[in-house]
Amino acid sequence: MKFAYDFFGPTLYALFAVLGLLLVGAFATMLVRAQVARAKDTARFGDPKLVRKLRSFDSDSRRTVKGVLLVLGLASALFALARPRFGRGVKHVPATNLDVVVVLDYSKSMYARDVVPSREARAKAEVGRLIRELRGARFGAVAFAGEPMSFPLTSDGAAIAQFFNGLEPNDMPVGGTATSRALERARELLARDPKSKEHVRIIVLVTDGEDTEGDPTRVAEELAQEGTRVDVVQIGSRAPEPIPDVSAEGKVIGIRQGDDGKPLMTELTAEAEAQLAKIAQITKGKIVVAEKGETGIDDVTRDLKRLMTQELAERVETVFAEEYAWPLGLALFLLALEAFIGDAPKAPPLAPLPVSAMAKKPRGRKRSRVDEGRDNEARARSERRTR
Repeated sequence: MKFAYDFFGPTLYALFAVLGLLLVGAFATMLVRAQVARAKDTARFGDPKLVRKLRSFDSDSRRTVKGVLLVLGLASALFALARPRFGRGVKHVPATNLDVVVVLDYSKSMYARDVVPSREARAKAEVGRLIRELRGARFGAVAFAGEPMSFPLTSDGAAIAQFFNGLEPNDMPVGGTATSRALERARELLARDPKSKEHVRIIVLVTDGEDTEGDPTRVAEELAQEGTRVDVVQIGSRAPEPIPDVSAEGKVIGIRQGDDGKPLMTELTAEAEAQLAKIAQITKGKIVVAEKGETGIDDVTRDLKRLMTQELAERVETVFAEEYAWPLGLALFLLALEAFIGDAPKAPPLAPLPVSAMAKKPRGRKRSRVDEGRDNEARARSERRTR
């Protein structure tokens, strides 16, 4: 058995129980003192044995019964106020308390071919695998270059995968790699969803370059204060890699060139690598560096899957049902019974007078002695006048 107010903590709940016991004890003490005071008054009036013989009923027993009923009724009411709960079985709680926002870099450097078939194509394929592996989790999406594009949190993982598959770096309206804006947009997606506050929140940042504007570490500090973790997947390497020029149809038509006519290269500087590592460190996330033709997203997938199967796995909880109605009903019954019992027994109704057999009354009016006396006096006065 447990009580509905366990969230008060053991200290406050113990204080509530003590106050309830003190209240019941004080009420019982008042009734006992009143009984003792009546006994003393009886002793002052006369010999208690003689006084009891003068009574027509035993009022002390009635008062004792009424007092016991009052105390028990008050105790039952306080017990019902605590809202007792009893176990009624178990329920299975599914692992649906994980929210993952995938932030995927769509800058043109993601067309680089150091990962087969390209960084962008491989990343989208592995993000799709991540979504399929984490069944029961909710996903949001942010695609970014110079400006982010987003998809709100949903349990429909296929919609998130379709969102990423339907975009290409050439579709982004503004070029660049604004990581801080992308993280801020992911933070907004989590903040807008009312359920997300009760869930474990993870942001998976997949990028190959440093932030060209803004301060991503500042956003990371805000995410850390809100309890959101950022796992960073670093695709780019320090080795220079040429950036292919891809047409609107998705075909490679050459190598992108700068204004000076030289091929454009993508490489991750030491400063950019340190910045990405700091984002993960601030939010207590992990950073995965791509190597041997891999993007590293699979490592994050395995880590999140282990999180769901071990820490956030389906669990069994005991179901408790509130049973306050029973002590409350008992309290009402006892108080009603106390009110029904009077201080004195009800006086028996007056018995009707016995009715004798109805005799026939004389037709004439029966003369009383007063009438006969008056007649005799009148007759005597009449005789005196005649004399």
